Amino acid sequence: MPRAIWSGAISFGLVNVPVKLYSATSPKSVRFHQLSAKTGARIKQKRVDESTGEEVAYEDLVKGYELSPERYVVIEPEELDALDPKTTHTIDIEEFVDLAEIDPIYYDNSYFIAPAAGGAKPYKLLLEAMRESGRVGIGRIVLRSKQQLCALRPTGEVLMLSTMLFGDEVNSPDRLDELDGIRDTETSERELQMAEQLIDSLSGQFDPSQFRDEYRDRVLALIERKASGEEITPAPAAQPAPAAAPDLMAALEASLAAVTGSAPADAPKPKQPAKAKEPAKAKQRTSRAKSPEKTR
Repeated sequence: MPRAIWSGAISFGLVNVPVKLYSATSPKSVRFHQLSAKTGARIKQKRVDESTGEEVAYEDLVKGYELSPERYVVIEPEELDALDPKTTHTIDIEEFVDLAEIDPIYYDNSYFIAPAAGGAKPYKLLLEAMRESGRVGIGRIVLRSKQQLCALRPTGEVLMLSTMLFGDEVNSPDRLDELDGIRDTETSERELQMAEQLIDSLSGQFDPSQFRDEYRDRVLALIERKASGEEITPAPAAQPAPAAAPDLMAALEASLAAVTGSAPADAPKPKQPAKAKEPAKAKQRTSRAKSPEKTR
């Protein structure tokens, strides 16, 4: 059974729901240790006082905020905890909003919320009410001594909490100089139609099981081969990224052809009405080209 990383209560209005928080994700990154190239032994990093060169014990470490170079103000953990004691064990819901109003850029980490002892009924009531209303609860939670914005939403038979970035933590795209050229660029109706057809041809239902971290798989396979004593020959360097297509229409047409394939003229293509007319024209041109042979 997984271990809860936080316990407390969801608070909205005068209602409190005792809950526990569990990690909803398990990142699968391949982690490496630093080793000595000469001995193969693991390298350990030490906490060293740069003024004396001596190692500092963990219990002698304190938190310091740099005001200016080499000038710090020391903050004690108890001083940080005292700043917000009421929210330490409470998810305070401040408002409910539509899910579509939240840009995914604001989401950070995700957690499952389970009812704690005595919280089953109010938990289920909140879950069903949020599901019926289609709303997401926006509030605050303190995790690891840091207050964070969070979104509480129903997913299946469980409530999920996602920590969020605050508004001033998300950069504005207006700072990108490359976007200036978009204002002076125009697209034709035909280009837009072709792009929409390509999107329709590639559309489907999202299934996360269809996607894997292929780089991680290759790294793990490399580790296994080397661990078994196989001698590895480095692969050629990766090819540079392809340049932008000089002819946008030609690239769109080639992409559509690659996705749709060579379907029969009478094959139904519900999402591509314009595309369905093309084979008929091609057939008509073919019959005209053959007519001189019949005459001869």
